[in-house]
Amino acid sequence: MEGQGAPRSAPERPSLSPRFLLTPHGWPYLLIPFIPAAIALELAHAAAGLIFFSAALGVIPTAALMGRATEEVAAKSGPGIGGFLNVTFGNAPELIIALFALNAGLHEVVKASIIGSILGNILLVMGAAMLFGGLVPGRKVQRFDRTAATVQALMLFLAVAALVMPAIFELVEGQGLPGIDQERVEFDDTVEDLSLAVAIVLVACYAAGLVFSLKTHRSLFNPHSDGDEAQDDTWGWSVRTSVIALAGAGIAVGVMSEILVGSIEAASEAVGLSEFFIGVIVVAIVGNAAEHWVAVLVAVKDKMDLSVNIAIGSSAQIALFVAPVLVLLSFLIGPGPMPLVFNGFEIAAAMLAILVAYVVTSEGESTWFEGIQLLALYVILGLTFYFA
Repeated sequence: MEGQGAPRSAPERPSLSPRFLLTPHGWPYLLIPFIPAAIALELAHAAAGLIFFSAALGVIPTAALMGRATEEVAAKSGPGIGGFLNVTFGNAPELIIALFALNAGLHEVVKASIIGSILGNILLVMGAAMLFGGLVPGRKVQRFDRTAATVQALMLFLAVAALVMPAIFELVEGQGLPGIDQERVEFDDTVEDLSLAVAIVLVACYAAGLVFSLKTHRSLFNPHSDGDEAQDDTWGWSVRTSVIALAGAGIAVGVMSEILVGSIEAASEAVGLSEFFIGVIVVAIVGNAAEHWVAVLVAVKDKMDLSVNIAIGSSAQIALFVAPVLVLLSFLIGPGPMPLVFNGFEIAAAMLAILVAYVVTSEGESTWFEGIQLLALYVILGLTFYFA
């Protein structure tokens, strides 16, 4: 088995050669020059728009490297620890970006990026995966495990319902929902305490979900986690190399995130886009661009179980882990606590996306036309956010 696995994994090993950079796994590293470019532009006090977009593009290769290093460590750590590492570091770049924004007091940008990530994974990523996977010649329908997908979609639905309840409370009992261009930091202590309690409950649910998906029902969520297929997904790095790469990628993501967040306000004015649109669309996409591409790539290979798991699983992780962790940390960093009070556009878009995800995954199969419909809804929501 080892002799058969090695030749297949060899082409996937990174060398930063022109041939590798043009492969589906290598293209994010074409954006590496934007990392020093963003630093140079920041030091030179260049135009805010240039700094922002250079840093945004610079996040993509660092996030890709972090994801690859995590996969390599996971492959050497066994299925239990490996699965934990994957779900923990899956959204690390986005979490790091959000932490810098939280520290800068950009609460509305942080909340917009949370909703934007959920929308991006469900509509943009799953839509593109269904579209390109379904357009392969001779392929009419793609099938995936309906039970696993439905479980994750239901978990995501319940998590998002919990996330929006503090906003409903504020709408009924408090000062009302914040506006698109309104940067509110001070909220009533009651809604802050409610958000804290909701965050604690969601983190507990996330921990229970880890036990469910990685231990008691592992076979349901990892049907292809052994043998040659696992070998095909790794580059053969040692644990030491993987840890060094993970640490280096983390530092690079931190530097790019600080530059990115520091230029958001000025870039928003310079390019004529609201901070809300930048958070819900731009920031949400760049943090997970490499992972998004992987979901589309495996769908083309007719591995829809993995593709759907990436799309819905990442959204669930945002709602159950990233969002509540940011709420908890907001009591320690930044100008003040960040309650889970989303604006009306965010609440409506999130609920629509969750309903669509549940309906699409309930059949256990997909076609390219369903992908078109998901992408169309994402574009419609994006246009609404742009004109808001």
